[in-house]
Amino acid sequence: MENSITKTIREIASHLNCGENCYYNSNTNKLITIPQFVEDYEDEEFMEPFQDEIKKVKNHKADYTKISVLESFESFKIMGKFIDEISEQNFKNRLTEILERKKPFRNFKDEVENSAYREAWFEFKKKETEKIVENILKNVENGNY
Repeated sequence: MENSITKTIREIASHLNCGENCYYNSNTNKLITIPQFVEDYEDEEFMEPFQDEIKKVKNHKADYTKISVLESFESFKIMGKFIDEISEQNFKNRLTEILERKKPFRNFKDEVENSAYREAWFEFKKKETEKIVENILKNVENGNY
């Protein structure tokens, strides 16, 4: 049986991987999620369905820790770590070349989607994102975030 913090870490990581920023209240163990594009564009039409969540976060800012969708460099690192795990040299070389060319994210995704490594990639990315979330929550707990 997984404990509450493990469940929270998994839930946050899942939302991050779906493109949602997370606001976590460690006192109440409550989580608010808002799609990153909504916050990036601040367009009334997109924001309207999330007004209640946005107000809660704004009115109680000190109670919430924002955990943002991974930055490009973080995702790039995860892709590099995944490549290091691959044993099949030809596929490993193809992915390495992809990261050195234009549009590495899109091309990496396309290459992995059509490979035998598809499920392994999703599991690897999930676990790496969970590690990042766990570190953030530890830092929050220790007052370092």
